[in-house]
Amino acid sequence: MSPGAMRNTAMALDCLPLGYCTNVHPAQTFAELLGGLDRYTVPVMRRVGRPMAAGLWLARPVADEVLVAPDGPARLAAELSARGLTVHTLNAFPYGDFHAARVKENVYLPDWASAERLVYTERCAAVLAGLLPEGGAGSISTLPIGFKGFDRAPGFLQAAEHLTDCALTLARIAGGTGRTIRLAIEPEPFCLLETTEETIEFFHVLWGVASARGAEDVVREHIGVCYDVCHQAVEFEDPAACVATLDRAGVRVNKVQVSCAIELSDPADNSEGRAALRRFIEPRYLHQVFARLRDGRTVGAVDLTAEFLDAPGPEFRAAETWRVHFHVPVDAERIGALGTTRSALRPALAAIADLNYAPHVEVETYTWAVLPGEGAHDLVTGLANEINATQRLIDEIPVRSTGSGRATPGVAAPS
Repeated sequence: MSPGAMRNTAMALDCLPLGYCTNVHPAQTFAELLGGLDRYTVPVMRRVGRPMAAGLWLARPVADEVLVAPDGPARLAAELSARGLTVHTLNAFPYGDFHAARVKENVYLPDWASAERLVYTERCAAVLAGLLPEGGAGSISTLPIGFKGFDRAPGFLQAAEHLTDCALTLARIAGGTGRTIRLAIEPEPFCLLETTEETIEFFHVLWGVASARGAEDVVREHIGVCYDVCHQAVEFEDPAACVATLDRAGVRVNKVQVSCAIELSDPADNSEGRAALRRFIEPRYLHQVFARLRDGRTVGAVDLTAEFLDAPGPEFRAAETWRVHFHVPVDAERIGALGTTRSALRPALAAIADLNYAPHVEVETYTWAVLPGEGAHDLVTGLANEINATQRLIDEIPVRSTGSGRATPGVAAPS
């Protein structure tokens, strides 16, 4: 049965405890990983007053350290349990030091044409298999194949071969442990997969490569997308249409990252907004900028820089709206003179809830350390506010019948 063939038979949103992605705090060792949980994650859970998941980011050194230790995954599971935390999703997008002085485009290396990316992802899967409950399902988000801005962007075919290898490994893990782990490729502006159309195009290539190896069913089961609401909002994609189009195409949404971007309306005449936007220029992360023109077209710039703001070009100057890939707190409708894309969250979550399976959902605002106003941000309070605001959006999704005579408030067990 195709993914779109069961419309309106059930509503699904992940009923597991909501959490946030821990890539917001540095962790290059196992000790630093646990330190971040103690300093931030556990206090956030206490602040929200209910069970919470840890969306773990495992940098390559941390994944290696866990696996090389005797019973390393079991020890990590015990440490999480002692803190009252569960884990069902990992972030394996940033490979190295995501809190270095300059990350920018380096976050897309190694790409999926590289065997290093495959090995790292499989090692993260081995860790996650040791953290999930018996019969549980997990997800791992990963980069969108590679970055378009590199001189030698990775080819689709080599990436598809490596992703097929990964799917076969995930299938072996499922067969050996009873724990199903799915990979979630995360489209992002200026990457090889950035729009819904490009994503579907790649999946057709991937399925073709997998079919030639007799592995198409395995790939369809274990490889899908991570829908980051900020990324697709920056592309000016409609959330409901985006999710529905992926579903009709047979591309599974394995993970959802609840996130918001910056929005600047009427940039030509909004000097206050342009001045406010200048404060978001910073050297660590890449902040792609897209503009919607008055004829409906979009244009993009690779990064938010002083040079760009000084001379954005005639199309940007005449645009009706700019959106910037700078993750801002998901409970914020405005940041001073700037707007946010928070209005995209409700329709995105409603569209996800209308699927007949339950992707994992987490909040992902990794930029707290680089938000303007040094020292002004209480991370625990900020993360708790984000968790509570997201939970309220989920709770507000209308109750619908499951077809079994019982009503559901928009949640179902993940599958």
